[in-house]
Amino acid sequence: MLKILGLMGSPRPGGNTDILLDSLLLSAKEAGAAIEKVHLNALEMSPCIECGACNETGVCVITDDMAPLYGKIAAADWIILASPIFFYNITSRTQALIERSQACWAGKYLLKLGPYGGKKRKGVFLAVGATKGKMLFDGVLKTARYFFDAIDADFEGALLYRGIEAKGDVRKHPRALEEASGLGNAIAKGLDLSTITYLYHP
Repeated sequence: MLKILGLMGSPRPGGNTDILLDSLLLSAKEAGAAIEKVHLNALEMSPCIECGACNETGVCVITDDMAPLYGKIAAADWIILASPIFFYNITSRTQALIERSQACWAGKYLLKLGPYGGKKRKGVFLAVGATKGKMLFDGVLKTARYFFDAIDADFEGALLYRGIEAKGDVRKHPRALEEASGLGNAIAKGLDLSTITYLYHP
């Protein structure tokens, strides 16, 4: 059974990012996938402290709630990373997750240990921003790309929505939840995401 791991980076449960991610995951579950969602804000998780220990082993030495998350990432076939945009950036907890993927990067590129968890996976990024700036997602897309690379996930695309701010306003967007649901269904059924026109293709 296809395993999909949703990583929710918003500090606001029931907010726009959470609703969008749930729409994708529920649709995927209904189509036969096994899903799990992790609220990053509920974890006690340090950012990377740049100690360099993982350069020798490929394993992070920090003991906190990130430790079991490595195993969840390794077991997943798909990673759905979701974050609202704060000051043109992902949230601090999402950033901490990505920084801690340095251990995965070290295992892949320094130690040549092979694909993380023994297999390749795929990734999708979801982002919601309040402003409508033309360059709103430019930086975070690059960050998402290198996160997915570190965990051996092919970056398959992103759902990006501007001008959504108040809690629950994503429900008023004419297409957002329908698109997220359609994407979840497509992922679970193994469809070619390159044909989905509303998906940003990196």
